[in-house]
Order: sequence, then structure tokens, then C-alpha cells
Amino acid sequence: MSKLTALAVSIAVLGGVWAYIALGPFGMGDGDAELLVWVGFIAWGCYFALGADTAALQKTIAGMVYGAIIAGVALTLVGANPLGLAGAVGPAIYIAATVFLLVIIANLPLLSAVPANVYGYAATAGYALQTTGAGSPSAMDMTNPVLLVIVSTVLGAIFGMASGKVAGMLGK
Repeated sequence: MSKLTALAVSIAVLGGVWAYIALGPFGMGDGDAELLVWVGFIAWGCYFALGADTAALQKTIAGMVYGAIIAGVALTLVGANPLGLAGAVGPAIYIAATVFLLVIIANLPLLSAVPANVYGYAATAGYALQTTGAGSPSAMDMTNPVLLVIVSTVLGAIFGMASGKVAGMLGK
């Protein structure tokens, strides 16, 4: 089997398993723990884009988790508006400040993959801002968009690593 076919088969099978897990037992709206299938696939793709090795797994998880946390800070600041800035000025200032933190950290090797940081930030902010009933970034349960993105990221990256290993076995 060619390497590409092996990778396609591996990702297809494990992608189906991931979708079942995220949408079935842990699916949205069942009142239990929830996972975001699309965030897992973003992490999966990030893992491959960063090289599909141990360092890629570490950078994917660390970067996307960091991005999710920084997005949680942004969401909290926008909601609280501690500077009392009117209109769109407040959110713009808070987003600019947190995005600066998102990128300036890239001198640390584990957080040097800026796209991973951005994916975590964007997934968290996008989910929180576009989902009716998304919880607060301070909630201590899986309604918290930061926690939801973090768990989905970690599992998605692990599925990415697993699909690479399975493809390696099939492609021999």
C-alpha cells in the first residue's frame, strides 16, 4: 500500500472513530461532557503541519492550549470591560493586547508554532462568540469554552499522532 493510501485509510478510519466519540457519547447537547469534533480536526491537521512527530504533538497541544487560555482572557476582558471603554474600542483594545501575548511568547520553543497558538485562540473565541449557550470562560465545567477547546485539542492531536503511526504500519 502506498504511503498516501495508508495515510488516507488511517485518517478515514480514525477520523470516523473521533467523530463518533465527539458526536456520540460526548456529543453536544446530551448534558454530559461535550467535545468539539471540528477542534479535534484542527489539532489533528496542526500536528501534521508541524511535522507529525513528538515535537509536533507537544507544540500542537501546548500552542493550542495556550491560545485557548489567552482567548479566555480576552473573552473575560471583553465581558468585564475593566477600562470602561465605549463601543467597539474596548473589545478592540483587549483583543489587540491578548493577540500580542499570543505571538510574543514564540521565543519559547514549546510555544514557537504561532499558527498553533492562533488556532487555539480562534477556535475558543469563535465557539464562545458564535454558539448560543456557550458558557463563561470562568465556568468550572465543560460549558467553559476554554476547557472544551483544550480537551478537544488534546484528543484531536493524539488521534493525529495515532493516525500517523497506523499509516506507518499500513504503508510497510
